[in-house]
Amino acid sequence: AVRKPAGGVSTAKPTLYGASYSVYVRTVIMALAAKGIDYRHEPVDIFADAGVPQDYLAIHPFGKIPALRHRDFTLYETIAITRYIDEAFDGPSLQPAAPGQRARMTQIMCMADAYGYRPMVWDVYVERSSKPKRSEPPDEQRIAAAIPRVNTFLNALNNAIAPGPWFLGTGPTLADFHVAPMFGYFLLTPEGLDLIAQFPRLEAWWKHVAASNLWISAVA
Repeated sequence: AVRKPAGGVSTAKPTLYGASYSVYVRTVIMALAAKGIDYRHEPVDIFADAGVPQDYLAIHPFGKIPALRHRDFTLYETIAITRYIDEAFDGPSLQPAAPGQRARMTQIMCMADAYGYRPMVWDVYVERSSKPKRSEPPDEQRIAAAIPRVNTFLNALNNAIAPGPWFLGTGPTLADFHVAPMFGYFLLTPEGLDLIAQFPRLEAWWKHVAASNLWISAVA
């Protein structure tokens, strides 16, 4: 299905604020790519030594990334941003039409935020991969404590998805974009590779996503 917004909202080029390394900035980039939207990218590094730039706090008072500006409309929170991108611009629909499937999409996104992001990215990837690059030792106890939580999340996610190749069937949805960047970091670790091998459907999904132009656009 193709969604066309009312009133020609999509004629102005949006501006995406954030750092390209961010999981959630990558989520938004994938949504923009799926819709074929040209955009401006304003880099914002919230982890810079000087802290969050003061002018950015006028856009996002909580100092997180990403944020989006489209004409005179400013928005933050990733789920809100990607839904806006899908509904305000021309292009293929990125949300299922059926209420049950749309609810499942939202459930997967909420699951990832609540149960996947922190243990996969901060507790495993940062400790195992990012810290050693800075010559810092990983916290092995933190990694060990995260693995059962990640396993629970992967099992629940595996049970929630359709046969594929995307989470909800033959086409991508916002759920795929929300989760993929978390997997992108997690699977740079040996723990991640060992765990996903236990879930063949998720492993097949990731191989499909990782080979797609949508993912390549997010990490380019």
